[in-house]
Amino acid sequence: MPQDPIMLLSYVNTKLRDFYKDLDEFCSAEGADRKVIEEKLGAVGYEYDTALNKFV
Repeated sequence: MPQDPIMLLSYVNTKLRDFYKDLDEFCSAEGADRKVIEEKLGAVGYEYDTALNKFV
């Protein structure tokens, strides 16, 4: 998974759009830590929107 926050944003949003119904399913399938993802993306001004199933 990308370490750069903007690359991570693109990666996660693409995976959410194409393969997963929500962030929890993504994290489970990818072996990712939801808290770490939310912290990294939050640091650059993005937060997970459950209704849209993406970081905005």
